[in-house]
Amino acid sequence: MDTPDTTVPVYPRVLPVGESAFTVEFGARVDPALNRRVHALDALLRRQDRPGILELVPSYRALLVLYDPGRVTAPELRAQLLALAQGGDLEAPAPEGRLIELPVRYGGEAGPDLDAVAAHTGLTPEEVIRLHSRPVYTVAMLGFAPGFAYLLGLPERLSTPRLSTPRLQVAPGSVGIAGSQTGVYALNTPGGWQIIGRTDLRLFDPVADPPFRIEAGDCVRFVAHSADA
Repeated sequence: MDTPDTTVPVYPRVLPVGESAFTVEFGARVDPALNRRVHALDALLRRQDRPGILELVPSYRALLVLYDPGRVTAPELRAQLLALAQGGDLEAPAPEGRLIELPVRYGGEAGPDLDAVAAHTGLTPEEVIRLHSRPVYTVAMLGFAPGFAYLLGLPERLSTPRLSTPRLQVAPGSVGIAGSQTGVYALNTPGGWQIIGRTDLRLFDPVADPPFRIEAGDCVRFVAHSADA
């Protein structure tokens, strides 16, 4: 009789993160279907407002659940999360987030890598702009820096490698491409993405609640300035 391979993860799975958090993993790859399940679980837990859950942080393929061990025990919460992750309630599409339109100045000083992306893809800069501003993107997650939005939905034709040498500073509002992803910088940070444009909208306001204009689960449409499109 063959022995089951216990080294292969079985998804979904719930793993401890320190003493007061769990991560609910739906897979091990970047996949829009997995991300929809992450956001569906996120929305479900927010609606249920379960005692002891303090914060929910979605990513591409997993949901981080921070909790208060004084209000809910780890075994109890793990069992609840696993049951929800395995349940049929997540098969339906996650609730659609807000649609945020970002006006973008493509190319020039605002998008210094637009020509490089065009050369890599075999397109003209104008074609890159049209393709990039056509989809409605889903905000899969926030990270690597506060408020940085990772977006799903980049046309495959625009896939372009990261810069070989990251920049020490990337301006807030910059829109970049790295591999098969596109994203938006909310703060002035280092970064290695190919910068093709920038929005002048203020994406971070420290006195607002929440402080970042774009949140995980939102939808984003880029609107090219008429002078650039």
